[in-house]
Amino acid sequence: MHFSCWLPFGYVLYGIHQRKLGADPQEAVLETFGLWALIFLLLCLSLSPLASILKKRILIRYRRMLGLYFAFYLSLHLTTFFVFFAEIDINFLIAEIWDRPYIFIGILAWVLTLPLIFTSTKKMQRYLGRRWKKLHQLTYLIAVLGVSHFLWQSKSDLNEPLIYMIWLLVLFGYRLNRK
Repeated sequence: MHFSCWLPFGYVLYGIHQRKLGADPQEAVLETFGLWALIFLLLCLSLSPLASILKKRILIRYRRMLGLYFAFYLSLHLTTFFVFFAEIDINFLIAEIWDRPYIFIGILAWVLTLPLIFTSTKKMQRYLGRRWKKLHQLTYLIAVLGVSHFLWQSKSDLNEPLIYMIWLLVLFGYRLNRK
């Protein structure tokens, strides 16, 4: 499972090494990391419904791992933007956030992910008790922000972002139906 989760990273490294990322490699890296962050997030949210439908509780064991890979790829996505597009210039970043609010949404999703990363251990789960579950419900808000970020930044072709929006809506529908 870990090997599969590292494949997108390996793809990017291979593409960089072989110069096979197209005319704008920074954009390709940014898009790849962002897309895989969203995929891992939605996979993570899909595990509970799948475990319930398939009656395979063992699937729940992979939620934390997929959540941490989501955070990893999201951090790489943000780092790629900050280093290659904002050129580590805070003033430029602030101007970009002002001009393109979808960047703010993406950064907000990352900021909301930080407490989830730091409380993902079993020890923190025990320490926080019921509050842990409440805190980790932020994942749904982060998913809405992630899909919104993807939709908003897509300029003309909305087909791919709509697939992820439908995936998220199905997950919300399942969750609402279970209550």
